[in-house]
Amino acid sequence: GSHQGRKLRQGKACLSPLPGASAGNGCGHTLLTPHSGTLSSKNYPGTYPNHTMCCWRLQAPPGTSLLLAFGDVDLEPSEHCAHSSLLLADPQTGTAYGPYCRNSIPSAPLLVTNSSTVTVLFNSTSHRSGRGLLLSYATSQHPGTHYTQEHVSPGPPLTMCFSVYCPAGCKDIHGDIWGNPSQGYRDTSVLCKAAVHAGVIADELGGQVTLSREKGITLYESAFANGLRSKRGSLSEKRLVFHKVCCLLSPVCDDVLEVVAFNASSWWHEVDVLGQDRAWVAERAALSSTGHSWAAEPGAEAAWLELDLGTRRNVTGIITKGSSEQHDYYVTSYHVSSSRDGKNWRPYRGSSGQEDKVFEGNADSQGEVSNAFIPPMVARYIR
Repeated sequence: GSHQGRKLRQGKACLSPLPGASAGNGCGHTLLTPHSGTLSSKNYPGTYPNHTMCCWRLQAPPGTSLLLAFGDVDLEPSEHCAHSSLLLADPQTGTAYGPYCRNSIPSAPLLVTNSSTVTVLFNSTSHRSGRGLLLSYATSQHPGTHYTQEHVSPGPPLTMCFSVYCPAGCKDIHGDIWGNPSQGYRDTSVLCKAAVHAGVIADELGGQVTLSREKGITLYESAFANGLRSKRGSLSEKRLVFHKVCCLLSPVCDDVLEVVAFNASSWWHEVDVLGQDRAWVAERAALSSTGHSWAAEPGAEAAWLELDLGTRRNVTGIITKGSSEQHDYYVTSYHVSSSRDGKNWRPYRGSSGQEDKVFEGNADSQGEVSNAFIPPMVARYIR
């Protein structure tokens, strides 16, 4: 009837963005890829603003269909959701889903469509309350889509491996994580956000995650890894441990690779206040070093540190640390290049492949910061 026709007209008004893009002044955190993604309204999970609109156009590869997971739909109620609403439309078949608001929520948390293209339209008028919306999606190739803010409880028994699909864009959603890659994570942690922290998936791609529920531990230590800070957490009954191979019950981190030789663009020859020499040479860069570290010559442009692994190795990540408590120096960000022969260098571009990846480094001289290489690199030399 006329209500359905109005819905379809609203949905067709949402065809303006390019595939995999959004448009409007009401868009919040958005990461859309051909295989999965995450989107939210502006200010989520705070109150969404008045008189805004956002339109997202989701596009899956031909021959696949989209599965949409409603993480949260909290829009102020109104009759027929006439004020604030969420509407989904399939332009290929003319089908519309919704409108949705607080008094007309989706009947199931997962919507299975028969289309590779879905437009999502959110709009608001004047209102007083409402978190807005959080929605994730994946294609029919990845049926185990995990709701981005949901915890993994209840679930399989202890030490049993299971697998979920984490959509792209989990890193910046609301929610906390407790623990670190070596210990595992408190079971109340946001699962897919913890997977990004653990370095088992890249946030810009998402992917299949294998993990087990194991006995909890007394204290979960905080760590900064892959652009995320986890919290220090107390005892839990169970914990989440991520694995690279199902039921290989060991932490994700591989063996520490031995560095055969260090080299650097320059080094600092310091003369301290007592007139004593201190050499901040490349060899001081080993993570196990006590006292001062490597430092480039003061004022040096484009400084680099080079690690020789002795032979070609599969490198899955890097850990950095500042100089020490006595010498409050540290690197806040860096690029990585690799070489197989020490002559021809290739910049690391990560899973996007478009531009050189900038890794987030340290914020103080004491803590260790981990960054994963997804995909890993095969190299003998790392800069």
